[in-house]
This record gives sequence, structure tokens and C-alpha cells, in this order.
Amino acid sequence: MESAEIRRRWLSFFEERGHAVVPSASLIADDPTLLLVNAGMVPFKPYFLGETKPPAPRATSVQKCVRTPDIEEVGKTTRHGTFFQMCGNFSFGDYFKEGAIKYAWELLTSSVADGGYGLEPEKLWITVYLDDDEAETIWRDVIGVPAERIQRLGKKDNFWSMGVPGPCGPCSEINYDRGPEFGVEGGPAVNDERYVEIWNLVFMQYERGAGDGKEDFPILGDLPSKNIDTGLGLERLAMILQGVQNMYETDTLRVVMDKATELTGVRYGAAQNTDVSMRVVADHIRTSVMLIGDGVTPGNEGRGYVLRRIMRRAIRNMRLMGATGPVVQDLVDVVINTMGQQYPELVTDRKRIETVALAEEAAFLKALKGGTNILDTAVTETRAAGGTVLSGDKAFLLHDTWGFPIDLTLEMAAEQGLSVDEPGFRRLMQEQRDRAKADAKAKKTGHADMSAYREIADGAGATEFTGYATNQGESTIVGLLVNGVSAPAASEGDDVEVVLDRTPFYAEGGGQLADQGRIKLDSGAVIVVRDVQQPVPGVSVHKGSVQVGEVTVGASAYAAIDVGRRRAIARAHSATHLTHQALRDALGPTAAQAGSENSPGRFRFDFGSPNAVPGSVLTDVEQKINDVLSRELDVTAEIMSIDEAKKQGAIAEFGEKYGERVRVVTIGDFSKELCGGTHVGNTSQLGLVKLLGESSIGSGVRRVEALVGVDAYNFLAKEHTVVAQLQELVKGRPEELPEKIASMLGKLKDAEKEIEKFRAEKVLQAAAGLAENAQNINGVALVVGQVPDGTGADDLRRLVLDVRGRLQQLSGAGDRPAVVALFTVSNDRPLTVIATNEAARERGFKAGDLVRTAAKTLGGGGGGKPDVAQGGGQNPAAVPEAISAVERLVVETA
Repeated sequence: MESAEIRRRWLSFFEERGHAVVPSASLIADDPTLLLVNAGMVPFKPYFLGETKPPAPRATSVQKCVRTPDIEEVGKTTRHGTFFQMCGNFSFGDYFKEGAIKYAWELLTSSVADGGYGLEPEKLWITVYLDDDEAETIWRDVIGVPAERIQRLGKKDNFWSMGVPGPCGPCSEINYDRGPEFGVEGGPAVNDERYVEIWNLVFMQYERGAGDGKEDFPILGDLPSKNIDTGLGLERLAMILQGVQNMYETDTLRVVMDKATELTGVRYGAAQNTDVSMRVVADHIRTSVMLIGDGVTPGNEGRGYVLRRIMRRAIRNMRLMGATGPVVQDLVDVVINTMGQQYPELVTDRKRIETVALAEEAAFLKALKGGTNILDTAVTETRAAGGTVLSGDKAFLLHDTWGFPIDLTLEMAAEQGLSVDEPGFRRLMQEQRDRAKADAKAKKTGHADMSAYREIADGAGATEFTGYATNQGESTIVGLLVNGVSAPAASEGDDVEVVLDRTPFYAEGGGQLADQGRIKLDSGAVIVVRDVQQPVPGVSVHKGSVQVGEVTVGASAYAAIDVGRRRAIARAHSATHLTHQALRDALGPTAAQAGSENSPGRFRFDFGSPNAVPGSVLTDVEQKINDVLSRELDVTAEIMSIDEAKKQGAIAEFGEKYGERVRVVTIGDFSKELCGGTHVGNTSQLGLVKLLGESSIGSGVRRVEALVGVDAYNFLAKEHTVVAQLQELVKGRPEELPEKIASMLGKLKDAEKEIEKFRAEKVLQAAAGLAENAQNINGVALVVGQVPDGTGADDLRRLVLDVRGRLQQLSGAGDRPAVVALFTVSNDRPLTVIATNEAARERGFKAGDLVRTAAKTLGGGGGGKPDVAQGGGQNPAAVPEAISAVERLVVETA
């Protein structure tokens, strides 16, 4: 049974039994404590925590998930992987243990012809929590599982919580016996390799308190409403139903390995090391496609770094198997063709996904070349110092900065005859992981900070937003926090967070900054509002300070926004929509939105593009936007179903979470987007849009910044003034300025070349005198001294090499050892260049050693090859001392 059919049967089974089918959420977690969605229940977390009311009492989904704590282990075993799909069914106060158990058993054991998976009942083993007599009774007496195939396990294995205070409860796991070829018998308590867990049923019935780890926390009591959260690993079930040994041999991963074989000639199963590489490629390429499909782009932080790391690991493993050229295009296509059966949006977005992936491959191949140069330098320095071990910090630098996996560094160093300080590298990696874990743990405690907001939400419900229709209105204070703690009242000067039952204030979201303004109470008290956020979905929290009087919960209030600010932001937001559409028209659908910020009078818009946007294209985009303004198109908003919005071609932003009903903003016949923000009523109200330029903010992501309305006019007015001043200076018309300025710059460049040539000739004129006055140190010709300040590094190097050449040409000195060490001060920093001839090097004089001695005296460093080296420092006054140090070293060595 193919994976797509397993998914279809799951959703169909539960839909027929009254469950609302919930589409998989984006892998980009709508949760500040998570980088990526890592479990099937994550999208349902707000319902289980009581933050939001569930849309239905029963739900089911097949959720995309990514886990990356052990990326280095992927490939080494057949059990580790980064991407997986979790099939789940959920009950919010509806059915409980018996219902969940009956559904699971029916779906697993019903025949394929009847819509089930057709597993043999006698191969299924059950585990329950130590004291969960109720679950064991249901399995034994209701379902009919023999008592000998039901085992009790402890808190570590069969008890679930989110890791923070909140709902928790015992689990019951269903395990499949793969047979004696996978190990000894005795059930999952004895052998989890043979008895593979395929379905975990979580019975949320208790509330837990604070505590560390999976076992050290108290149970505070029963939950008022008991819930069900179950999860079946689609890949594990596919492994069983397809009769293969491990998940890498299932249909959605095997095809990737087959393509890798086609590209490299390496067959899976031929050798342990290439099998590891095959599994890495299959897992990582599939995960990369799914991440890019959900809007993640490669970068150096957060989820972007996760994507970059796994892509580069996959590409590197392809090269280890013999691939020499680009491979990502073919591998990505295979994944899209396979996973597209389950996620059609991958096929629709094929071009964008390929563009991002190919750009990252090209960047890594370039980095591979640059990193190789860094490694070569490190090897040279290690050898010059007489070492045979590349330091751990160098290996870490290659890994962290250039994306070099440690095994690639090990291999390349071995080719140079060096080993690597692996313990040092591992220590630095562990320190990095410890920092990351500490940060993650700190973030998880954020749930405790949300309790005050949830209490307000439970008591008062969601805040009604009236800002689409009005800029001010009456309301009631239903919640008040002072210093993050609920309070009945606040006094003048207090910083407060205020929740109203209804508000015209827009809470920051969707790239639009929050409104500012004032809240006035009937008592005369005034709150100045600086920011508005929604820490709990649907609850707007007004952050500000009490300017006058006392504020109390329950008081009537009059809320009014800063209208000028709102209008300026609305102009920027509507301009962002126009820019998005104009860029897509110019560059294609790959120019999808990757982020934005709409502030008063200006905006920035991030979009996907592997290359810089040519200036001519940006000019055309700007012209098109302003043409739309002149057409005076109406801007309208309409609430509709998400399916209807998609049918109408509305554009959705990657990473945004949308409900069943969405708001669609339409700008005439030009633009249509899903958006909850505020906008102008007609494009003529924007006045003018001026694009300031575009730049790169990460691999495959560009940013446009722009001004709108009066801000755009003021910018152009200033530019006009500058142009007028330039006209006066160069005596030309505006259209002549580029040519005239280019001509002036050309003449200036020619003059600088002449000056440089004159300076170089003057410096070299001193070469003859320096060579003729060389010291004789026990048969070694030594030229050491300081040349005029201001001599550049390149001129100093040319002078040193010229003096060395002249010493070679002097009568009778052809085989005489020669050392030339000259110093200067340039830009208040001392410089030195030292050179030796072949005869001097045979006597033990190495330029690099001499430079390090001089640079140390100068308060700096340096290095180079044995024949010529360069260094510098921080202390110009130390030049005479450095000259003496070089002289002493030559005398000692000679």
C-alpha cells in the first residue's frame, strides 16, 4: 500500500466517523517556542491549553513534521530521520479511552477491502501506563487482546505531557511484531526493534505542575474536560504494509535513493559507508523540499539554518559518492513527483522550490571552494609551526562558517597528511548545542507568562475589532495587567497592559505595525497606547502607560487611535500589495512574499528571487505601481471560505495561519490577497510610491524598500535639490549629468594611476642604495631598515623584492645568503615585509619566522611563505625595536 493511500484511508476513516478533516499546517510553527512543527498535535496545542475554542469536538489530520536534534545521526541508522508525517485523531471533551481504542483497533485490523489496513490482530502488542487499569480492561475485555500481549510501562515510556505545566495523561501504545528475524521475543518491554511502535494513544485527563524531565513533576488533579490526542507514524506503517526492512526502503524515500544511484553509479546495499550517504541524501532532500514548499529559505539563523545545513549535508554526501556536478535539480524533481501525490501544492510551486534549491546548491559549491582555500591556509600554518594536528577551532570555523561537516574536514586534512583535533571540535560543538538547549528551555517557560492573558480570555472572550469601520468608539476594560500581573487597578505613571471588550486599535500582525492612540475613561483617566499585540489568539492587549488618573477593571472607556498614523500605515500596506503583484508580474510566481513591514509612510517587502533584480526591471515595477494609482481603483475587503478565496486566485503569504473563513483584500482588477490588515479605500489615496532599491537579506531572498505618499514626495524633492546642485557644479542639463560625472571620475582615476606610478618609481629608486649598503652578518647579506612613512603595503613588497634581486646580481653574491627586512608606517599602523633568497633559506632563514618575530614586537601578527612574508601591528613607535629584533635573530641564526 503506497504512502498516499495510507494517508487517504486515514482521513476517510475518521471523516466517516464525524471528525473534521484539518489540512496539515505549515512546517513553520505558529508557536514562539518552536522553530518547526515537530509533532502532529502542535497545531491543536491552543485547544488543549484552553487558549482557543476548538472548531469541532472531533478532528483528524495528517501533519507534516520535522525534527532535527540529531541531524548527525541521520543515515548512520535506519531509524533516524528528519521529516515524517503524523496521522492523528483528536477529541476535545467528546469520546475518551474506549472510543479512541475502538477506532484504532478497527482501522488497523479491518481488511483492506473494507477500508482498513489489514494488519493481523495476533501481531499487535499493547502497552499501557503502570496504574491505568481502565485502559488495560478495555483492551482485554472489550477489544479481546490476550492479557499476555498487554504490558505495563512506567512514566518515561507511557505518560505524556508538553514539558510545562498543563494537560497530561497516560498513554497506550500499539506495537507491531515484525518477527523473530528482528530479535528475541518478549514484547515491546523487551525489544523495541522487533516490536515497533506504530500508534500512540494519549489520554489527557490530568493537570501537571512544574518540574524537570519526563518524570519529575506532580499531578495536580483531573482536567475539567478529558481529551484524546493520538499519533500514528505514517512512515512506520508504510514500512510494515510495504514489507520492507526500514523506512528508507518505503516508496517515498526509495525513489530518491534510486535517483542518487542513477547520478553516481553507487548502488544501495553495496557498502556501509555509501549506504549511510544514500540515506542522508534521501532524507535530507525530501525534508528540504517540504521546508522550501512551506516558505523556508536557506539562511544562517533559525529554520533557515536548519534548511541550509541539511541541504549542504545532502550535497556533500552526493559528492562523497562520486557526483561531480550539480545534482539538486534531479533529486528535487523526484521528491516533488512523489510527495506531490499527497501535497499537490508542491507540484504547483515546483518552479519556486527548484529556484531556491538550485541557488543554495550553487552557493554551497562556491563555499566549498572558498572553504577549501581556508583549509589549505590552516594546513600550511600548522605545518609551518611544526604541527601535525589541525586545531579544533579551525575545524569548528570550517563547520560553522563555511558549512564543512567534520568528516569532510577529516578527509581533506588526511589527504594533506594531517589529523584533526576531534575532541576540541566536539567540545566546541557541544558548547554550541548547550547554548541552543538553554535558549530553547528558556523559551518554553513562555507558557507560564501566558496564563494571565488566558484567564482574561476565558472570562471575557475574544476582543471585537471595530477598526475596519471606525477609528474610535466606546468600550469596557475587561482586563488589566501591571508589570505582567493581573491587577484590579492602576495609577498615574504605571506601565499597563489593557484588554478591552471591543477596540478600534489594530494589533500588530501580517507585517502591519500596531496602532497608537489614547484610551479615556469616564473618570477622566487617560491611557497613552504605544503598542497593541495579541499574545493569545483573538485577545488584543493595549500596552502603554497611565497618563492621568486611576484605571480600574470594569470601567467604561472611549478608545481612539492616532488617525494620521493609521492612514499612513494603510497607504503603506496597500502599496505593499501593489508591489507584490507587480513583482510577480515581472519575475513570475517565484517572487512570493517572504515577509514585510508596513509602517507610517514607508514599507519593506521581502520576496523570493535567486538573483538581484536588475535596475531596469525595478524601474518598470515602480512605473506599473504608479500607473495603478492613477487608475483610481477601489480597494475592497470580503470575508469568504478559504476554498473560495483560492478559487478566486487570492495570494496567501507563506507561514501565515488561516482559518476556514478568511478576509480577501482586492485592488480593482490588479491584486487579490488574503489579508487582515487595514487599507485605503482607493489607490488614488496613495499619491505616490517610490522604490528606494533592493538588496539581498539571505540566500534566495531579496528586499525592496519604498516610500509612500508625502514621504515619497519629500524624498523626490530632496533628490531634485541635489540634482540642481550638481547641475550648477558641472554646468550641464540633468540628462547630461551621468556622462559628465563619469568623465570626471575617469580623469580622476587616470590621475591617481599617474600618482601611484610616480610614488612607486620614487620608492624603487631607493633600492640600489639599500642593496649597496647591506650588512655582512657572518656571510649573510642583511638589509634592514625603515622607509618613509606612507609607503603602501604593495610598494613596500615591491621594494623588498627589488632589493633582494639586486643583492643576487651584485658581483660575487650569486650564492650568498640574503635577508631583506624593511619597515614603514602607513595610516598610523606599522608594516613589515621580509624576503629571503634560496641560499638564506638553506641556512635556516625563513621569512615567516622573521616576520612573526617582528610583528610580535609591533603588537600584531603576520605570516606567509618561507621566501616572502608580511606582517603588521598596532604600535608605530616600536618599529626601531622590531628592526633590532630582526637583526638579533639573524645574528643568532647566522
